[in-house]
Amino acid sequence: MNLAPLKFKPIFKSVLWGGDRITQLKHMPDITGNNIGESWEVSAMPGNESVVDGGTFHGASLPHLVSTLREQLVGNEVYKVYGNDFPLLIKIIDAHDRLSVQVHPDDELAAQQHHSPGKTEMWYIIDAAPQACIMAGVNRELTVQEFDTLLASGHITDCITTHRSKPGDVYFLPAGTIHSIGAGNLLVEIQQASDITYRLYDFDRRDASGNKRQLHTELARRAVSLTPSQHIASHCNAEPQSVHTLASCKHFDVKLISPCGTLPLQWTPMKSFMVIVCTMGSMSITTHPGCITHMRAGETILVPACAPAVTAQGTAQAITAIIN
Repeated sequence: MNLAPLKFKPIFKSVLWGGDRITQLKHMPDITGNNIGESWEVSAMPGNESVVDGGTFHGASLPHLVSTLREQLVGNEVYKVYGNDFPLLIKIIDAHDRLSVQVHPDDELAAQQHHSPGKTEMWYIIDAAPQACIMAGVNRELTVQEFDTLLASGHITDCITTHRSKPGDVYFLPAGTIHSIGAGNLLVEIQQASDITYRLYDFDRRDASGNKRQLHTELARRAVSLTPSQHIASHCNAEPQSVHTLASCKHFDVKLISPCGTLPLQWTPMKSFMVIVCTMGSMSITTHPGCITHMRAGETILVPACAPAVTAQGTAQAITAIIN
């Protein structure tokens, strides 16, 4: 069976800290509002299911396609492990203001508390304001008592490593990593299919009704890692006609591709699907003879596992994600 790559309608999230750069990236000036903080590009999360935009399966939801097409869509090994549960959630995030300080549970804690997978994630910075920062990981070994004291005093950010962010930066955040996206960052997020976030601190902000957002202190204390990591932040200098691994773990393998002409991508048919997020320029993706999908910055496609080959052609940069 030959299935064409799928494009989905983006699911826009209006949030307290959002901006207007997602619609700019996507060339969608008719979308009003300047507080769109997230675009859920590929999602099978209940209540936020991606819907196909165009083509043979126009209007079908991602969960429906996974349960119908099974291995042909997601791959033999992926279907064997995850069944009808699509394993990734792909987002574009625009932080006009800083996000809360938060942490995500690992698979064990998430299963115990929420009957859900945990949330390991990675970020690729598309654009960053001159003073933009990312906070991620503790900056020293902490005891639980020290952590509690900092949290109670409102000085929890004193123990978090601050990174000055710039385009091309990569952040790998295993579950348990304390973090906050600073104002001025536009990024792609690849994560496990989980929407569980434990909020530790929100800079004492209040919503339009004057209420502070809910914190999840006790669960966060159980989830957080108090040991520093040397492998959170890195940088990728993309060169034309190159493929660079950005992050690889048991949950996903993410690469940056930079086609300048024709670039065949490493591909094993029926092993895994591939998600491609175009972050710059434009390109065409060929998956079998006569099947060409055009992409430009801000667009995302899902390449079915049954595609016999994947070739990118054009002048662009893009993020690819598969399941190892």
